[in-house]
Amino acid sequence: MPSLRFSQGSRNLYRLSGIDYPQVFIAFVVLLFSLTVHESAHAWTADRLGDPTARLLGRVSLNPVVHADLFGTVIFPLISMMSGVPLIGWAKPVPVNIGRLRRHRSDYVLVAAAGPASNLLIAVIAAALLALMPSTPIVFGSAEISAPLLTFIRRALTLNVLLAVFNMLPIPPLDGGNVLGGILPRPLAVRYDALVRPYGFILLYALLLTRGFDYLVVAPSRFILSWLV
Repeated sequence: MPSLRFSQGSRNLYRLSGIDYPQVFIAFVVLLFSLTVHESAHAWTADRLGDPTARLLGRVSLNPVVHADLFGTVIFPLISMMSGVPLIGWAKPVPVNIGRLRRHRSDYVLVAAAGPASNLLIAVIAAALLALMPSTPIVFGSAEISAPLLTFIRRALTLNVLLAVFNMLPIPPLDGGNVLGGILPRPLAVRYDALVRPYGFILLYALLLTRGFDYLVVAPSRFILSWLV
């Protein structure tokens, strides 16, 4: 895989405050794009399966404005990227009326799984682009224009694999929790949801701040990346 190279002078300039602003900008753009595709995939799948609620609200769209949440998509991720503190980023959830889906619970499983599936698709495309990239830098004038592009594609690959694995954890309100709720027998699904959902965010932060995140998210992500790269 081609290596990234920036001039030492540029690095010193951008790191005067201890923050690599170009890297933060690229990471934020990748996150915004990935969350937008994720939520749009939920909305598109729900519409195709009989529930037009999200489409009527304009959520079947790749416009990040309609999906972005001020705190979850902008403020918290930027704080995380600039401080290194683990924080959860999210977009506005897509509203789904399960009663309007043609097969109700089984279709809701597909709607919930569509988000992580879209992230895996982005990762596969990013891996294919990396395989096609030249091994030598692309130079225009005096600048290596391939370096930012490579950074963007690599970020897209790793971040989308992480998003897919993380979102498939069987913890409400994550997509994996909704998939599990649709697979379990209804009485058991109701009990599981009532027991776990009120503490979902507490469990997620506990994972982020402990080795649980490494075992349940990072390790599977590395395994998937080893197949893609």
